[in-house]
Amino acid sequence: MDRVVAAERDGRTVAPGTALLELAGVTVRYPGRTALHDVTLDVAEHETVCVLGPSGSGKSTLLRAVAGLAEVAAGTVRLAGRDQAGVPAHRRGLGLMFQDHQLFPQRDVGGNVGFGLRMRRVPRPEAGRRVAELLDLVGLPGAERRSVDELSGGEQQRVALARALAPRPALLMLDEPLGQLDRHLRERLVVELRELFRRLGTTVLAVTHDQGEAFALADRVVVMRDGRVAQVGTPVEVWSRPADDFVARFLGFRNLADATVGDGVADTPWGRVPVPAGTSDGRHRLLLRPSGVRLTPAEDAPRALVRARTFRGDHVLLHLAPERGPALEAACALREAPAEGETVGLAFDPAEVVVLPAGAETR
Repeated sequence: MDRVVAAERDGRTVAPGTALLELAGVTVRYPGRTALHDVTLDVAEHETVCVLGPSGSGKSTLLRAVAGLAEVAAGTVRLAGRDQAGVPAHRRGLGLMFQDHQLFPQRDVGGNVGFGLRMRRVPRPEAGRRVAELLDLVGLPGAERRSVDELSGGEQQRVALARALAPRPALLMLDEPLGQLDRHLRERLVVELRELFRRLGTTVLAVTHDQGEAFALADRVVVMRDGRVAQVGTPVEVWSRPADDFVARFLGFRNLADATVGDGVADTPWGRVPVPAGTSDGRHRLLLRPSGVRLTPAEDAPRALVRARTFRGDHVLLHLAPERGPALEAACALREAPAEGETVGLAFDPAEVVVLPAGAETR
């Protein structure tokens, strides 16, 4: 099943590269609070978009608004150019897959995968071929007669995915799809999912709290905060250039401070730090990536005490107490990492300094 040139589902044809899903100024209100504020977002045909954010940021509400499970108070949701106002969830042509899989325990694997086909009255021989084809695609060939109670967590996840894909949905929506799996299995399945979606040409909107999962799976990442979109970009763009202090902190960066820039150098609480070429003079908010905090001989530079070390697999994250300024984090190779209690010198790589909007501090 190669990627198609144009997708035709439920009578709708979408040219490749155009927006299959369009949200324009979408607002969702619940009693006493607004869960989504004026959200605008497009998802192109064949694109995988992952929505990230802390608890309460509105990411699951966004998914529910698209699915027709949450009432849109303002704005529009369009699928293949058609306004979905008043269209019930079961007529939107969407595939839904939830964290707990929600498999039917009374049905075998084949019955679960073929459920949507049965509801659409697909002829039994055609449905059987489709079920077998999908089980083969998700790595469970010949599993039609197996009981879902006999399946591992990873196998149940694959069955739930096959069931969501069976009716050939215009848009596949995933809500924390790998959240209940252990780390090793998540890391393996996220690679398999990305390859599968590319093979099928599936358009995907996924919600997850796991940054690694989102960055591995997505073509684009959406970071949400308090019901609003904080940043949209490719994984490389969002990681390399966080839009503001909130996004930087959400991604796990801690080396943030106000600074005054002049002649390519910033005065910071840690001392003078070189900034990227072209940075304008004046007040800024700076992010110093841990990989850009370099260790030097203590007698030649500002000094810091190594308070703790965190092993990160391919590197060590050092927690430093500088002589001046707040705590710093630095990344270095394991074989080069100083011991706790040692004093080191500090230097800064301007290529690893990110200039954020001034006055955007978020604690």
